[in-house]
Amino acid sequence: MRTTTITIATLALGVFGIITTEMGIVGVLPQVADRLHVGTSTAGLLVGAFALVIAVSGPFMTLLASRIDRRTVLASAILVFAISNAVYALTTRFDVMLAFRILPAVVHPVFFSVALTTAARLVPAADATRATTRVFAGVTVGFALGVPLTSYLAEHLSLEAAFWFGAAINLLAFLGILRFLPTMPVERRLSYGAQVGVLRSGRMWLSILSVVFVFAAMFSVYGYFAEYLDEVTGMDGSWVGALLMVFGLVMILGNFAFGALLRRDATRTALAFPALCLAVYVLLYAVGPHMAPMLVAIPIWGLVHSGGLIVSQHWLGRDARDAPEFGNSLFISFSNLGITAGTTIGGWLLSVTGPRQLAWLGAGFALAALGCTVLRLSLDRVRPGVAAQLPV
Repeated sequence: MRTTTITIATLALGVFGIITTEMGIVGVLPQVADRLHVGTSTAGLLVGAFALVIAVSGPFMTLLASRIDRRTVLASAILVFAISNAVYALTTRFDVMLAFRILPAVVHPVFFSVALTTAARLVPAADATRATTRVFAGVTVGFALGVPLTSYLAEHLSLEAAFWFGAAINLLAFLGILRFLPTMPVERRLSYGAQVGVLRSGRMWLSILSVVFVFAAMFSVYGYFAEYLDEVTGMDGSWVGALLMVFGLVMILGNFAFGALLRRDATRTALAFPALCLAVYVLLYAVGPHMAPMLVAIPIWGLVHSGGLIVSQHWLGRDARDAPEFGNSLFISFSNLGITAGTTIGGWLLSVTGPRQLAWLGAGFALAALGCTVLRLSLDRVRPGVAAQLPV
């Protein structure tokens, strides 16, 4: 049992390292632009290209890796992240850095999908949701600590130190996987056709749509956190930085809270999440111009926001139970598609109307996610025998 706990913690550490690599660069983008002698908009490709490659390549790369020993897949993927961070610390060429942003993005969804499935395999079936919740904690800790710590190191030590930090975390996870994870050959080799076959289900596509809308709802507003607090609430940079930290810390608690709710009643939790998002965005719009109420609203926002990952993954996984790793890769790809859509449309709305209206955009996406979830459940009521077979 102790070894299993350490192994799951190691997988969570790998997820933490990946999130720190993926999102940490956002906070140091101006320094990266100066170091590489490019404009900030050009440096922004290092962020956009990463998300786009994940969205496009995820399911295909997971299919290709589906017949390889799980420990080999996880160790190889996380080693790519360690090497890439080392390259970031050493290079002064934009093309080299862009290439080593694309390379880890290719294996990003493979690590996530295999790590989640592996964590569930290491424990009894009744504890599978608890195990995946612990792995997902690496995401929330990455946002809460990894991203701001990367910015802090770049500001107070050097940009190279920030990237060496990312390399060290990923290398530590690599060594932990080799030490604590047993060899895990694929016991049941599904054909590629059988895995892709989960996409023939209308239920699956409704679940996918709900994931896209959930992440669009989350990031159409969160993606412009600083602008909203600056221009709508009138907070300065020190307030924004502190509240980002509060937001991330609350997300850690919320991740485990939503995991517990899923174990009690997955269906009600899946319905409740977009409804809660809708309510939070109405609250943000109402209290946005007022400092004191906004200080109360932000932890509530972070608590709700944290549920998007674990709830969406669990919900989509119900319809991909015959090919769980491929299903997890679909979750990673389409959640990134939702992030891309939400931040793109949010950026357009920001330029047209200003940041306060972003709350209504997020509410609209949340309403669309709720509609897809309700429609998905209505199909189960039409054929209740299918619903009875789904895991909760």
